[in-house]
Amino acid sequence: MAKRIEAVNVSAYYGAFRAIDNISMTIEPKSVTALIGPSGCGKSTFLRSINRMHEVLPGAKVEGQLLIDGQNIYDRDIDVTAVRRTIGMVFQRPNPFPTMSIYDNVVAGLRLNGVRKKSLLDAACEKALRGANLWNEVKDRLNRPGAGLSGGQQQRLCIARAIAVEPQVVLMDEPCSALDPISTLAIEDLIAELKNEYTIVIVTHNMQQAARVSDRTGFFSIDKTGEPGRLIEYDDTAKIFTNPSVKRTEDYITGRFG
Repeated sequence: MAKRIEAVNVSAYYGAFRAIDNISMTIEPKSVTALIGPSGCGKSTFLRSINRMHEVLPGAKVEGQLLIDGQNIYDRDIDVTAVRRTIGMVFQRPNPFPTMSIYDNVVAGLRLNGVRKKSLLDAACEKALRGANLWNEVKDRLNRPGAGLSGGQQQRLCIARAIAVEPQVVLMDEPCSALDPISTLAIEDLIAELKNEYTIVIVTHNMQQAARVSDRTGFFSIDKTGEPGRLIEYDDTAKIFTNPSVKRTEDYITGRFG
């Protein structure tokens, strides 16, 4: 079941450097939210805070509250592994496990969670690959290496791997930046389908992509080098791109800065 995400005064640090400052926003279930803004404004840092990947880095920490259906995932008694199990992540470059087959890539998370029964793994593999619109392309070569697929297919394989464990939230950090236009379109079509089941947050530098795939858009920016990233405006995507409330948003979208 898709989850509601609520950030309340979230700040994230790399050592003493504050990368993002007091981010507050609510992301509704079964929606696509795009995070846009210039490089270095904290979009990816915020995204990684949502599944507690930011704190994996030495000296990194997060302040504030990040609520998934009302539960603060930064509470002391929270099981971090359980959090990451419910929040899937797709990275900028396709990263299938290079020594594993297509099949083993998809079911890797399930095996880590203790699933051993072959019939369950088979069913989950097919369901995830169908969900990623990849089944028909690979069903006759599931035992071949995942790294042997094209770039676009590898990224859809990574999406299949993320959704095989049935998360409620899927985070995507520039999932199309390394792909050609045809593969990009396939991923965008897939995002539109996946939002029927998942809450999706996507970081993108592609303004047209944000306008095409998202329901709501958050614009992050920094005032000058060395200052933390802040959420400048967050609204329905149609409004952000046609009638933003803040001039800095309009300047960025129209290419006047950034």
